[in-house]
Amino acid sequence: MNESAQKPLKVAILSNEAEQIADAIRAKAALLPDTFQYIDIGIATASSEDIDCDNTEVLLADPNLAARVIPRCQHLKWCQSTWAGNAPLLNLEKTDYELTGLKGVFGELMREYVFAYLLQFARNIPAFAANQNAEPPVWRAETRFPLNGLTLGIIGLGNIGRALIPVAHSFGMKVVGVSRSAKPVEGADAMYMPSQITQFAENVDHVVNLMPDTSHTQQLLSKVFFAHLKPHSILINAGRGSAIDDDALINALDESRLAHAVLDVFDLEPLPATHPFWHHPKITVTAHTAAESQPEDVAQVFLDNAERYLNHQPLRYKLDFTKGY
Repeated sequence: MNESAQKPLKVAILSNEAEQIADAIRAKAALLPDTFQYIDIGIATASSEDIDCDNTEVLLADPNLAARVIPRCQHLKWCQSTWAGNAPLLNLEKTDYELTGLKGVFGELMREYVFAYLLQFARNIPAFAANQNAEPPVWRAETRFPLNGLTLGIIGLGNIGRALIPVAHSFGMKVVGVSRSAKPVEGADAMYMPSQITQFAENVDHVVNLMPDTSHTQQLLSKVFFAHLKPHSILINAGRGSAIDDDALINALDESRLAHAVLDVFDLEPLPATHPFWHHPKITVTAHTAAESQPEDVAQVFLDNAERYLNHQPLRYKLDFTKGY
């Protein structure tokens, strides 16, 4: 830490987990008092009305809550997001500050989520469970769909998506990806641009969408995309709900153009009780829980960047307002 930095860094925390994040920051900072003696948590709150917009320079916040106050924070210099997705802030007109995302903490949890469901279908666990619960029980070798030799397609092959690659390889799968640049990724056999989404669909067996919400990704998974999938394909959407044409997905499932969809994110959350996704036999709904950030993770990313901020060094995980991610 630069010893010439005497002025405390006053941070306002605006989050539904504000107190837990503040406690995690204090606990971690206490282990390194010389490094983080300049961190001052001015306020930790879940209410946007509590934020003193005229005197906020650094904000650590949930994007949906931050979007309510940032337009009025004329002296804001840096906002550290507590989420991976930051559309509420990237869509604001105000861009005269540094916005950093929460990265490097979701890969392990996403591995569990994705492969929990891929293995469920690969081993046909529901069929065996049904056989066990039948009266009388049924002894039958149900059809299975081994992952070995199949290709996993990852739409949005960034930091989180890369964490899936070694696991896919351990099951004998190949990996191909989609990214805006289609630059080569270590461990991926091929990369495609979003404009090549149908070619990508033809060359995969199962699909995971991790794309952020941008104008280029909205309804990327459309009727045309589903028409090019294999009938045994499993689609897992843990990116953004806006990537999927809901009606096209339901029609594709009804026509057996793909086998099943596991959906964690939706255009409107909570998903309305009347939405057809809830009751479709080929759709599994989870409540935006694929890879949730923990207060300790938020605290660690913030403190790493806070040290950089105090030393006038480039911040990690800086988001580009122009690109939208």
